[in-house]
Amino acid sequence: MSSPSIRSHLSYHLARAHRQLHADLEARLQKEGASVEQWRVLEVLADRQGRAMGELAEEVLMNHPALTKLADRMVASGLVHRVADPQDQRRVLLHATARGAAMQARLRRLVAEHDRHVERLFGASKTAALKALLEDLAEGPRVLQEP
Repeated sequence: MSSPSIRSHLSYHLARAHRQLHADLEARLQKEGASVEQWRVLEVLADRQGRAMGELAEEVLMNHPALTKLADRMVASGLVHRVADPQDQRRVLLHATARGAAMQARLRRLVAEHDRHVERLFGASKTAALKALLEDLAEGPRVLQEP
C-alpha cells in the first residue's frame, strides 16, 4: 500500500505557494537592500506607535530570538531605534527612525507593485477570495479544532 503523494496535502500547497510568493517579494525588496522581514517590521512600525519586541514578533510572524537579531542589525543600520516604554521602564519599544520611515515608504511601493502583479495573474476576485480564505484559516486554533 503506497502512501498518498505529498501534493495531496493542503499544508504542502500552502508552503509551496508561500515559498514562491516570498522569493518573488524578496527579489523585489533586495533592490532596496531590504528583506521581507525588514519590510514587515518597518510596515508595522509605520504608525509611529512603537512596539514591544514580543508584540512585534507576533505581528511580523517571527520568533522572538530571530526578531531580536534582526532588530540589532536594523539598529546598526539606522533603520530603527530602541526606547524605554514611558508606561513601563522595564519594557523596550522599537521605533522606526526617519531613515527607516523613508525606506518603508519605498518598500511599500514595491510590495504594492508585487500585490498588483499577483492580482493581474489571478484576477481580482480570485485574489480577494484567496485572501479571505487565508484570513479565515489564520484565525487560529479555534478554526482548526475538530467539532
